[in-house]
Amino acid sequence: LERVIAARRDQQTAPATAAIVARLEQVSGTAETSGAAAVPGNAAGVPPPAAEWRVTFVPSPALLARGINVDTVRARLRDAGTIVDAAPKIVAGSIAFEFLFAGALGDDTIAAWRDAGMAVDAAPGVARPAPDVPPPSVDLPTPIGPSHVVRVDLTRLDDLMRMIGELVISRARLEAVLAKVEHHVPPVEWRGVEENTQTIERQLRDLREGVMRVRLVPVGELLRRVPLVVRDLTRETGTRVRLDLRGQDTEIDKFLIERMLDPVLHLVRNAVSHAFEAPEARVAAGKPADATLTIAASSVGDTVLLEIADDGRGIDEPAVVARARALGLDVSDPPLDRRRLLELICTPGFSTRDATDRASGRGVGMSVVKTTVEDLSGRISLETAPGEGTRFVIELPLTLAITDALIAQVGDRTFAVPQSSVREVIELEPASLRRLDRHEVAPFRGGSLPVVRLSDVFGLSSRPGRALHAFVIGSGADAVAVAVDRISGQREIVVRRMDDALIRVGGVTGATDLGDGRVVLILDLSGIVRGHAANAAEAIS
Repeated sequence: LERVIAARRDQQTAPATAAIVARLEQVSGTAETSGAAAVPGNAAGVPPPAAEWRVTFVPSPALLARGINVDTVRARLRDAGTIVDAAPKIVAGSIAFEFLFAGALGDDTIAAWRDAGMAVDAAPGVARPAPDVPPPSVDLPTPIGPSHVVRVDLTRLDDLMRMIGELVISRARLEAVLAKVEHHVPPVEWRGVEENTQTIERQLRDLREGVMRVRLVPVGELLRRVPLVVRDLTRETGTRVRLDLRGQDTEIDKFLIERMLDPVLHLVRNAVSHAFEAPEARVAAGKPADATLTIAASSVGDTVLLEIADDGRGIDEPAVVARARALGLDVSDPPLDRRRLLELICTPGFSTRDATDRASGRGVGMSVVKTTVEDLSGRISLETAPGEGTRFVIELPLTLAITDALIAQVGDRTFAVPQSSVREVIELEPASLRRLDRHEVAPFRGGSLPVVRLSDVFGLSSRPGRALHAFVIGSGADAVAVAVDRISGQREIVVRRMDDALIRVGGVTGATDLGDGRVVLILDLSGIVRGHAANAAEAIS
């Protein structure tokens, strides 16, 4: 068949198949000449030689006590003829073994085998091809090759990415050295040096992107357990849920897939446990009896978006506020802004339920979700409406190993900010900033934009120029500007993560080397803004 397809693909004459079809008909017993099975047995009751039989053996403790098992059955068949085929199967809830046997059997042998638990039945219409018939020899095109897939251990890809990271640092060091000698080289010769360095940079970027693509796997690998979890939980809760999975072909780093499995399953369990009404209540509210849980994945630039949405009852804000006050948390009256509501439900130990079950984990799950997403340099947001449902959006970087970053200065300190976390970069006039209730705001597109100075967060002396530069993170009402003295450019950086709990600092995700030998901290702007807001609220109280 592969050769026929190859001939069709290459627009060549298809090979002759008549001889092969004739052999298949002979094997399947559909050929008119396969009359051997119709020859009656002789007077002694022995079928003609090479007749085929189906022998079924069902093991049992009684037979095992007599020393009869599948191995002894196989030995008997081999002694009496040829085992054509053998396969296990299920018979009346028990495992049985079915053999296709070719040989001459007498009545005495059949009776002895049946006494040993071997059911013997004739297999009419099945004839073996003559062994001396050679297969047809035809000169045919090259068959279609197998799929070109190689399984590679993830640690090997990590080593390869580490070596590429070292090349990135070495290239940055070379660039720094060349910048020092540029004025010593004639412009004509320097032009060739510049072209070569730009070529190396482009090739290194292509190499980095190629290795990153090797590490990427479909998000469907993350979501393949979700249908089983939903099916299990709906049986326990009595809800009826329709699962809608979208964007399963979206690709993300294998490391992120492994880390995000538990957070996604936590959100799914919480949706089934907390969000959905009973079918009768949904119908009474004008909704379909079957609830819908949607999990969608998409990619935007170097960011992957995961959305977990339901059409349930929505988050009960009064219940959340009441529970928060019972736990001693400082909270205002509803309605709460979505960021504060998310912070409350992600507080460790927070839950509006008094009892735990398999579906919900008494608030531990949401805390794990938020912590894991932030550890992966991601961001989680919440949208909810009473009676309409809840939607969580998780933003994750495509990969964590090597990324593009914006380089910023505050005083004599240099920081790197992953470009994927920045919505846009703006310039702020110091005279336009206004102080409002211990916070600075700046006019921004007809409204106001909260401003957080990085110098205030880290206690650094600022040396601003004519204007401040700021990174805008978030969107809509959640947008915040993080101001620095200046932004010096964009660089490709190697991320060295800080996983040791003793050296981890809020707002700092790792460190890198820009090529001059100095360690430069990589900032988590979302974490910096959250920490600054918490400190400001504590100072006010």
